[in-house]
Amino acid sequence: MLDDLASRDLHIKTAIDAAGYPRARKRDHSFETLLSVICGQQLSVKAAATINDRVLALMDGVSDPGPLEKLSDEQLRGAGLSRQKVSYCRSLAQAVLTGTLVLAELPDMPDETAIETIVQVKGLGRWSAEMYVMFALGRTDIWPVGDIAVRAGISDIIGNESRGTPKQVEEWGERWRPYRSAVALLSWHYYSNPPLA
Repeated sequence: MLDDLASRDLHIKTAIDAAGYPRARKRDHSFETLLSVICGQQLSVKAAATINDRVLALMDGVSDPGPLEKLSDEQLRGAGLSRQKVSYCRSLAQAVLTGTLVLAELPDMPDETAIETIVQVKGLGRWSAEMYVMFALGRTDIWPVGDIAVRAGISDIIGNESRGTPKQVEEWGERWRPYRSAVALLSWHYYSNPPLA
């Protein structure tokens, strides 16, 4: 996808030449992945992975909401979750158990419908839903303009002197349809691995 875009967009080609290709990211389409999204909110990658591993260990590695329901708040707090995140994890488990969120239906939904369905769960906002749809459902045209690193990275890539606003970045992204997910990945990569001046 990026090679196709680079063949017709000099900004994309220059960014790839300068910073290389981003690493592919794929997650399982599962309750466990949504749970890990909640565990990782507003944390470093390392801290998020540690807490997520502790929660999964408490669940005996079972990737469904049943075992989570049996855990006490104290056990989940002991794994490193805040009170708010305990509440969010329980909301996710309830949504799946009651059928409010039917994971099996998400792959058949259009992108925006899947995002809107996920954000109905307390604790899963638009950014979280976009990440899930992009990486767990493998959608190619997700453009997370609320992500600061995407806005900063793409602003640098196209040579904009200041970080673009969400509205500006939304408009810029139109030129990269239907592969905006790849450009988002490139933006993160470029932001994290800026070329030497």
